Parts: sequence; C-alpha cells; structure tokens
Amino acid sequence: MTILITGGRGKIARAVQAGLSSRGREVRVASREPAELPGAVALDPADLSSWSIALKDVSQVFLYSDPSTATVFVEAAEAAGVQQVVLLSSLASQADNRNAAADPHSAAEREILSGSFATTLLQPGTFMTNAIFWSYQVRATGQIRLPYLEAEEAPIHEQDIADVAIKVLLDGPGSTHDGRAYPMTGPESMTRRHQIYLITELTGVPIEPVDLTPDQAREEMASSMRNPAQLESLMSYWASRVGSPHPIEPTVELVTGHAGRTFVTWLNDNQTAFK
Repeated sequence: MTILITGGRGKIARAVQAGLSSRGREVRVASREPAELPGAVALDPADLSSWSIALKDVSQVFLYSDPSTATVFVEAAEAAGVQQVVLLSSLASQADNRNAAADPHSAAEREILSGSFATTLLQPGTFMTNAIFWSYQVRATGQIRLPYLEAEEAPIHEQDIADVAIKVLLDGPGSTHDGRAYPMTGPESMTRRHQIYLITELTGVPIEPVDLTPDQAREEMASSMRNPAQLESLMSYWASRVGSPHPIEPTVELVTGHAGRTFVTWLNDNQTAFK
C-alpha cells in the first residue's frame, strides 16, 4: 500500500519522501502546487473530493497540521480506509499558559485523534530552519531583530524530525507508536543571542542582534502572524524561557537510535543562506 506525504514542498516532507523511497516504500506526494513537484498529485485540503483522490489506495499518511481542514481529512481518511497517520504538530500544543488553547496545533491534534486510525503526534519545538527567516533580515539590514534574545531554546534539525517520522511509518500501525505524542527538541539548549553568535562565527557574516521590546515585537511580527492569540502565546512562552535552560527531549535518540544533530551541524549545512 501507498504512503501519502502532504505538504510536499516542505523540507521535512521532502526528507520523509527520500527516506521512505530509499527503503523501497511506495510514496505519493501531495501539494497545493503540484507543478513544482514532478509526480505529485494536486491537493486542496479543504475539498473532500480532492482528499478522496489523493488517498486512493493509501494506508498511511504523513500529515501537516492544519486545524481548518482536519475535519475534512478525518472524514476522507475514514472513507479511504487509512490505517495510520503521523501528524506533524508542535511542542507549542503542550504550552502551559492562558493563550495555549488558541494554538492551532492543539486544535488539529484534537480533530485527528478523533479518527479510528492509529495516530502518532510529532511535537517538535523550535526548528533550526527558523534561522532561514532571520537570514532575510541579515541580508537586508545586517540585523536580527527579535524579542527575548536571552530566551533559551533547544532547536531541532529538520532531518531529525523526518527521521522520527520515517521510523514511525516504517514500523507501521499496530506498533508501540500508536497513540503516542512525541515531544521533540534538539540536543542542546542555547539562547537566541548565542544562536546569532554561532551564525557569525561559522559564516563570517557580521550581525547586529537587536533585542525588541514586547510591544515592538508585536508591531513588527503582526504582519507575519495574523492570529493575535497565537502571537501572545509565543510571547508568553519566550518570556518564560529567559534565564531557564530548555528541557531536552530524548525522542530523536530513543526512536531512531542516533543522537540529534546540533545547531552547528545545521549551520554547516546552510552556510550560504546568510551570504
């Protein structure tokens, strides 16, 4: 049977596809823009008939979190006889603050867990690839402008997230992964300021870190985060991490058998992003 991978243009989806294909599994990639991905099928996640086509003869799904279309997916997956779903969610769904209920990942998890298929939730924290967004500021202004530069994070490499997803899908439904939520971090806690220092050290690109006030951050981030409650949840989370080392989750090593990749490894993989 076929494994469907949604969000086909994303780095994690591409890594999952490569890992499964190299192990001889039949993979189908779905995307809103299939023309950019040879062999991909078109998918409108809000359209039940579109899901029905994408899910034909599919037994397992690697699914990106989207609460607005989760109900449609569950209906289509039930009709198609899907046996296993690996949902890419977020550690933010476990946040313990008054704005956490507004996090879209929590809503998506609740919907997907209502299905009769086996479900595994992948809950990575900060992605190392978030630094790609910082690179746009660096090239334009020579700055990285963020609130709470002293907040501690344990960013995770996208390949480690993919490796966990691959292992869960290869083990298949009926394994110990069924019904599990896997919180995931990288192997080391560091401040956002230290991450910027490492970027400069490894790439040689001079960067001015600018520590925004909460109000400045709300103003500058409003255009990219249009859900005010989600932004407030993030701000609350960052504030709580100032001066507090981030707990390290051992999921990557426990599930895959290899240690998580470091931020330095990610930077060596992506040096040209900042030049």
